[in-house]
Amino acid sequence: METKLIKDYERLLLKYKDLSILASAKAVLQWDTETMMPQGAFELRGQQLAFLSKMEHRMITDREIGDLLESIERSQGYDSLDQIQRRNVYLIRKQYDENTKLPEELVTETEKQTIIAYKHWKDAKAAKNFKIFEPELRKMFELKKQAAEILAPVKGVRTLYDAMIDFFEPKIAEETIGRTFEQLKDRLIPIISKYSSYNCDTDWLKRTVPQSTQMEIAKKVAEFINYDISGSNARGRIDRTEHPFTIGYYDDVRITTHYYEENFTSSLFSVLHEGGHALYELNLDPNWKYQPVGTACSFGFHESQSRFVENVVGRSRHFWTYFLPILNQLTSGQFSDIDTAKALEGVNSVKPSKIRIEADEATYALHIIIRFEIESALFSGKVDVAELPQVWNEKYSKYLGVEIQNDSEGVLQDVHWAHGYFGYFPSYALGNIYCAQILNKLEEEVENCWSEVEKGNFEPTRQWLTGNIHRAGNLYDPMELLLKVTGEGINPNLFANYLEGKYRAIYG
Repeated sequence: METKLIKDYERLLLKYKDLSILASAKAVLQWDTETMMPQGAFELRGQQLAFLSKMEHRMITDREIGDLLESIERSQGYDSLDQIQRRNVYLIRKQYDENTKLPEELVTETEKQTIIAYKHWKDAKAAKNFKIFEPELRKMFELKKQAAEILAPVKGVRTLYDAMIDFFEPKIAEETIGRTFEQLKDRLIPIISKYSSYNCDTDWLKRTVPQSTQMEIAKKVAEFINYDISGSNARGRIDRTEHPFTIGYYDDVRITTHYYEENFTSSLFSVLHEGGHALYELNLDPNWKYQPVGTACSFGFHESQSRFVENVVGRSRHFWTYFLPILNQLTSGQFSDIDTAKALEGVNSVKPSKIRIEADEATYALHIIIRFEIESALFSGKVDVAELPQVWNEKYSKYLGVEIQNDSEGVLQDVHWAHGYFGYFPSYALGNIYCAQILNKLEEEVENCWSEVEKGNFEPTRQWLTGNIHRAGNLYDPMELLLKVTGEGINPNLFANYLEGKYRAIYG
């Protein structure tokens, strides 16, 4: 390999390392914004994050990066680069091209608007009044639409919404997602209709469990999945926030949850969910730290890992066989009258509801399909920001048969739009689909995975996920990784089959 090519490549990775460190510092500030920051600090935090975003934008658009990329790509020895090196060059080129097209003023203004919109979203949600949020959401949408108009030609996509989706699920078009979701919807509606008719006893799930006890439950859950929050070399922590999330990079990956004393499983499952995200980040290949390949494949794959831990494992008979005695021990026998069969019915009951993060596995995808259709209509100009509550309520009535009583339980329930995360929501349902396909392959290759879970040993499963998905990092685009891991392309039928099999086993 040419000496100049090696030096250029090494210099390029050094520039990217600086970007990775800055992004991780920015992430800690974002975590603090939603956990520890005093309420009066919003304006200052907005300035801080805007400044870091400006620095980040200047660093990735540095002309030296462009020169290095051109030198590497034009080098006669380019073909001698290995797969990892070529992927790093490709990913940096993609990021460079996209960011050089975005004006610095737009990037800075968007970051400032994120903090403003987040504050108004919190106020609006508390007041149950979308009108408080509407003007700031409109500003955020216009900023993201402006970015989409600039980036659509750069990304080579057909629609403005495609440009947004590409940030989260690269090379998957709005049209493909729409077609996949239609297939999924056709399978889910009969399943929901059939199993939502069962009258399960879920009253025990509403028994009061103090926050202090729930925090101990959260620790036990973290211990089960090997998410280290207390050891001398701990790389994680659990904090309380309005909306659970995961944030971090390699050696510092934090999760949050929300405790409801009359709904203890809300925290239990959110810790499992966010813990699944954390495991992905913590188990990326350490040799790829500070490199583009040392990041997750996509948000959909990230979601496949969180929903695998939360639902496939956390709502399984095997997990509850192990965890129910621990739950009783932590609550002084509060659930001693509940056996494994009753626990399974309760945590797997199918019931259309208003809140996405509290939805069961079967109805959850409909919550996402609603958001996908709304965002698609928003970016195509078929729906205006002011119409969002009305459109939202109509779709919830049509798809889930529930009537939204106020904006807090409706259009304001999610924080994503306040952060400008348009195009993020489809990843949730795509993650469910990937998850079922991954499960099929896992059960083929790790025969004792479930018997070990019953013993409280998640390690065989975690090791397989790490070896096949986490360690692959961002070496492949999502459809490539899905094919490599499972041997087939996206297949929504496997998720529907998984649900049918689970509910048949539970309800007979």
